Amino acid sequence: MAQFHFSLVSPERELFSGEVDAVVVPGTEGLFEVRENHAPLMATLSPGMIEVHRGGEVTRTFVRGGFADVSPAGLTVLAEKAIAETDLQGDALLAERNEADSVLSGSTATPEATLNAQRAQDALAKY
Repeated sequence: MAQFHFSLVSPERELFSGEVDAVVVPGTEGLFEVRENHAPLMATLSPGMIEVHRGGEVTRTFVRGGFADVSPAGLTVLAEKAIAETDLQGDALLAERNEADSVLSGSTATPEATLNAQRAQDALAKY
């Protein structure tokens, strides 16, 4: 299968950089999949799971907001926050759930913030 370069970066660190087969990205307009030779695209991210397909394996990373840039050089995701699926436990998971809950329970949240909090809850529900 043809591969392309993918980088996942958060303010804290670079979580991934390498060749991949495909990446499924949670955009604000819905999920989209990037493969080699994808048309150039800039998209904002919605809270959710990025799925990286590489050599028959799938790894997932929870992202909370950010941007995706597809170019001839590959895909770069700049995430507001990113947590590897293997790290979605204990305090990290509780903090993400609590943040979404506080937005949903508040009466001053914007419709966009409410939608993003619901998407975060949905993405984290199985953990």
